Amino acid sequence: MELLLGVDVGTSSTKGVLATPDGTVVATAVREHTVSSPQPGWAEHDARDVWWSGFREVTRELLASHDAARVAAVGVSGIGPCALPASAAGDPLRPAILYGVDTRAVAEIDELTRRYGAEAIVERGGSPLTTQAVGPKLAWLRRHEPGLWERTRRLFMASSFLVHELTGAYVLDHHSASQCTPLYDGREHAWIDGWAAEIAPGLELPPLRWPGEIAGTVTASAAERTGLRPGTPVVTGTIDAWAEAVSVGVTDPGDVMVMYGTTMFLIEVLAQRRAWPELWGTVGVTPGTYDLAAGMATSGAVTGWLRDLTGGSYAELTEEARAAGTGAGGLLMLPYFAGERTPLFDPDARGLILGLTLRHRRGHLYRAALEATAFGVRHNLETMRSAGGAAKRLVAVGGGTQGGLWTQIVSDVLGQPQVLPSVTIGACYGDALLAGRAAGLSAGEWNPPAGVVTPDPAAGETYDELYGLYRDLYPATRGAAHVLAALSRRMA
Repeated sequence: MELLLGVDVGTSSTKGVLATPDGTVVATAVREHTVSSPQPGWAEHDARDVWWSGFREVTRELLASHDAARVAAVGVSGIGPCALPASAAGDPLRPAILYGVDTRAVAEIDELTRRYGAEAIVERGGSPLTTQAVGPKLAWLRRHEPGLWERTRRLFMASSFLVHELTGAYVLDHHSASQCTPLYDGREHAWIDGWAAEIAPGLELPPLRWPGEIAGTVTASAAERTGLRPGTPVVTGTIDAWAEAVSVGVTDPGDVMVMYGTTMFLIEVLAQRRAWPELWGTVGVTPGTYDLAAGMATSGAVTGWLRDLTGGSYAELTEEARAAGTGAGGLLMLPYFAGERTPLFDPDARGLILGLTLRHRRGHLYRAALEATAFGVRHNLETMRSAGGAAKRLVAVGGGTQGGLWTQIVSDVLGQPQVLPSVTIGACYGDALLAGRAAGLSAGEWNPPAGVVTPDPAAGETYDELYGLYRDLYPATRGAAHVLAALSRRMA
């Protein structure tokens, strides 16, 4: 039977999977790597040492016990949007500047927003300019590394760089391009040539494909370095979160993926394009679809902080939080410990714990953190509905779905069920599915549901009251939080 290879380059690891066309996983592999931060606010990956090396190592491990001749197609994905400047031959000129965690281009964000207008940028590109956008990162490179920029001719993200190394093709998928704000027009599905020429003069923007289209085939050189068979088809690929959405069946309008991790991320599939200044609007993975995306700056990061601060294992803290009960004994938290992304777009927002008394214990704090994340999810979903989303079906993925308490709290706060898929190994599984579809092999139900989290109406009544207080807290404390954020920078 044929096999499908999927490989995803994440922030801290590269993951690979071999699956059969019906979705059965036959092998997995992982390679850990790190993010480089040469200066505060910078986040970088070396494309060859991290992206390409990780792909080769994972692929060779997977093929060590499976015949490469059985691999019918290869799918790839990776972190994004990123900005990797390269020469005309496709050779990286410096480490890649990563997605929104890299905040170096703040001045360029402000300048480009004033130049083109906030409303025009959202209308054409679908999203406001934030640290997530590629355009300001390119403007930063042009300003701060002019010698390097003179040699820059090509732009890669993690997935497109892997495709180039495997096939020699220089392409980018439409979805990734739609996160290159303000270089791509989401209405026309094309580059905005005038803006691109002003922001990144001399850059040869890549031809555009859809994520599931075949970009090329494995070259003899790439086959020698990876163990793959020469001539194996390689799909164009996309950004990791969107590949993961594909892996769990979030592909129809009204479907929402809720990703529980270090940060919380949401993707809703739309039938029509929506542009909203408090969200990220993107082109979908398949032609004719669009997406709204939302992301919290922290979620699991706060629970991890509490674990490190108070001791104990996640299992112990989860049980203590379960015992604390709905409402965390009268505690209410704002989870903005690293600022906040959507819908606030406020890097100077700060965390807050309200209602503390001497009787509260770490279980109450842990419960308050889980509930704060749930309130943040509700805030984002309400914003999505204001933008035209429907949120008919929620699918929960990520490490935070383990144990059941966090997902139950989120369903109780939302008053909506969440589907738990059978396989949740991540974006690499979606890469394999896209590869299978491109090869004409994968059809039918790839990843059936394993269960459903059902909301508790009684808990929901308490959470409705607390949610109103949650929404009041940020505007009431924003001014003080900004003063403290400025003070912390001066004291750093």
